[in-house]
Amino acid sequence: MKKVLYRHLFSKVLGLSLLLSSTSFYAQEATEAAAEPTTEVAADAAGGDAVKGKQLFNQNCAACHALDRKMTGPALANVETRLADDEGLDKEWIYAWVKNSPGVISSGDAYASKIYSEYNQAAMTPFPTLSNQDIDDILAYTAAPPATPAATPAAAGGAAATTGASSGISNELILGALALIFGLLVLMLFLVNKTLKRIAEANGVVLEQEREKRMPIWKAFIKNQFLVLVTVIFLLLSGAYFAYGYLMQVGVDQGYAPVQPIHFSHKIHAGDNKVECKYCHSSARVSKTSGIPSLNVCMNCHKSIYQYAGNPEGPSAEDLAAGHTNDFYTGEIKKLYKAVGWDEENQSYTGETQPVEWVRIHNLPDFAYFNHSQHVSVAGVECQTCHGPVEEMEIVEQFAPLTMGWCINCHRETNVKMEGNEYYEAIHEELSKKYGVEELTAAMMGGLECGKCHY
Repeated sequence: MKKVLYRHLFSKVLGLSLLLSSTSFYAQEATEAAAEPTTEVAADAAGGDAVKGKQLFNQNCAACHALDRKMTGPALANVETRLADDEGLDKEWIYAWVKNSPGVISSGDAYASKIYSEYNQAAMTPFPTLSNQDIDDILAYTAAPPATPAATPAAAGGAAATTGASSGISNELILGALALIFGLLVLMLFLVNKTLKRIAEANGVVLEQEREKRMPIWKAFIKNQFLVLVTVIFLLLSGAYFAYGYLMQVGVDQGYAPVQPIHFSHKIHAGDNKVECKYCHSSARVSKTSGIPSLNVCMNCHKSIYQYAGNPEGPSAEDLAAGHTNDFYTGEIKKLYKAVGWDEENQSYTGETQPVEWVRIHNLPDFAYFNHSQHVSVAGVECQTCHGPVEEMEIVEQFAPLTMGWCINCHRETNVKMEGNEYYEAIHEELSKKYGVEELTAAMMGGLECGKCHY
């Protein structure tokens, strides 16, 4: 009798139909993606360039001024028009004020004295390096800020919908038609398969040869005693190995990176803005613990920095994937204001504070003693030695295992810093004679004694 392996035909036809459907779908996607939004930037009619003005504003003015709210200084939206209409001041007065505000105040100018008194008698920082054209550019920006070139997701979706509508056929209708065609193909192939089976059986064709019966593999395995013995020994050794590895990881949280109630980017603060670690963690120099900085330390800067301007080149693909946009960071600053009780509009504290429940990352057991000041101030150990490249971390994680073996290896390999360290001079002299070496490690000075870390 003749064997008919018609099932392969079914698989091939089904695969071809899937390929055709996928090709049609991605061709439609490529057509939709071909349209890209465009942006347009216009310059100010008075001769100033609003785009350049935005850059100058962010570099020189944004620390104390905003366009739409009062900060350390007044809001600057439409400042040229407001000064001309309300105070009768022309652009020459603005030039003089920006370049030498203390001089304008000392001249007895009425409006300058009014501003000086209103803002706690703190004169604005003079900017003599700004040219008249630079000031014109800034005024153009305050009069009509340029639109953000990046399209929002909603705008992008609207553009895609408009493109689909302009073609005359909606995307949903095309996808529905493709799904219907695919369903009909599957139904047709099923009916063809069933018909071929009936024809083959009617003509006495053997569709599939019955497999020769064999002994089950598990029965053959049980009859071979040597193989059973080797397998049992292998499983016992493997189980012991994995059990030992698991137990040795108990209490080791390397890579632990919890989500904090307020997102704090060390990459932006310590990396992009070069804020020193010990500016926030000041107690690391004089105390056993590094300490969690209080919110008033954050407000030293964020009293004036109320929004995140971001990288001039735009957020990276990694940041976009994680949702770390400029608006995201600005929202985290608002959480800080809410916790510390800061009123942005009135530039004052309300007294209504909320504690921030930070999640601890590095946590040594109670029987282990570690002193930050001894390592940071006396030994001169850099923060990155234990905490890793925090200036590159968006979310801080536990970089080192913090196990006893890790600490002991550091004591064995790290030379004690002697330069400018009078505390160790006498000890260094005596121990150098004892060990006959020029460089001393922490281990040579008792860094491996149990009582140093356990008490």
